[in-house]
Amino acid sequence: MTHIVWDWNGTLFHDIDAVVGATNELFQPYGLGPYDAEGFREVYTRPIWVAYERMLGRPLGEGEWELLDAGFHEHYHRLMEACSLAEGALSSLRAWEGSGRTQSLLSMWGHERLVRKTGEFGIDGHFTRIDGSRSATGGHKAEHMVEHMRALGVDSAKVVVIGDSVDDAHAAQHVGARAILYTGGMTRRSELEGVGVPVVDSLADALDLV
Repeated sequence: MTHIVWDWNGTLFHDIDAVVGATNELFQPYGLGPYDAEGFREVYTRPIWVAYERMLGRPLGEGEWELLDAGFHEHYHRLMEACSLAEGALSSLRAWEGSGRTQSLLSMWGHERLVRKTGEFGIDGHFTRIDGSRSATGGHKAEHMVEHMRALGVDSAKVVVIGDSVDDAHAAQHVGARAILYTGGMTRRSELEGVGVPVVDSLADALDLV
């Protein structure tokens, strides 16, 4: 393997507390929750509107997804300020770069916010490319992975994607890359293991597998 595509939310950025807190604030008027991290993982899936329908026990109404999405991000962007990089994130980035190989960052979070946040943490220089979402679709990551790989110009057979969701694994498989899934994010371990790719409990373990 010569290149790693890292995920951000729930992988390099340990933001589970902000995600759960924002979800609890969002759904309190619906009489739902509060969830803890494990309870949230039981209902979480991507695309996120499916998780919301699972929580509500019904399909979303006309325009409801947009209101919920805006409300979630309003709460999340406040709560995430207390979050930090995942344990082992910085050392993993430095170790991979020190090995002379390359790495990039692909996230479904807003592109401008992603660029700004990685700059605040002082890690943006570790990546040959940083791509966040430039739309509000909230859909699957595979199509974004295709564009990311095209822009990188690397051989996908020599790429490993490290992320915290089933969606990350599917995106990797879509372009012919390998995947390693990390349990520090929003998806429960049993669901990650069902994909059939390696599952690890630390970023250091992920790097060892690469």
